[in-house]
Amino acid sequence: MSGSSRKIAGIILAAGSSLRMGKTKQLLPFGSSTLLGQVVQNAKDSALNEIIVVLGHGADEIEKAIDLSGTKVVRNTEYSKGHSTSLIKGLENISSICDAAMFLLGDQPLVTAAIINRLIDACKTSDAPIIIPYCNDIRGNPVIFAKSLFHRLKSLIGDTGPRVLFNEFQESILKVPIADEAILVDVDTMDDYKKLMSKKL
Repeated sequence: MSGSSRKIAGIILAAGSSLRMGKTKQLLPFGSSTLLGQVVQNAKDSALNEIIVVLGHGADEIEKAIDLSGTKVVRNTEYSKGHSTSLIKGLENISSICDAAMFLLGDQPLVTAAIINRLIDACKTSDAPIIIPYCNDIRGNPVIFAKSLFHRLKSLIGDTGPRVLFNEFQESILKVPIADEAILVDVDTMDDYKKLMSKKL
């Protein structure tokens, strides 16, 4: 389905164990919230039709600390088996009414509702099966996949992410220019977090 009737689910991937960080990065302070809390709020402020939050490591602690109302929280008990398990868990919980899924990273709090909506608008005016934001010719996140590719995403295993599909479908990918490095900034280490906080100031 294309056009303005296209419904898009947002899947926030936040199950990782933050091994390189050494602590639960989802709960690191960010503004009046946390890294993940801000990502969730940005998604809530956007035009996404539904929001699914995939938790794994530290799920109990995260659910107590963050306002996840208005979202569907699912737990990936197999998060240690790799990134693909969270993608699949999110896709398994999408409502049948949705025609596409946007994968948001739980450590990208600078991706605002405006950026999310820019990608949603692109999705609603294109038949492209994959929509990817680019800043200065560098690929970023979040990425949108059409429902027609859900079965392919569900076949991924281990730490394999959706990038394997980028080469296969490179001729039909819609690249959306975003003049904001927010789509390139995520937090894997404490140095990343410090840089993020300096950007925010």
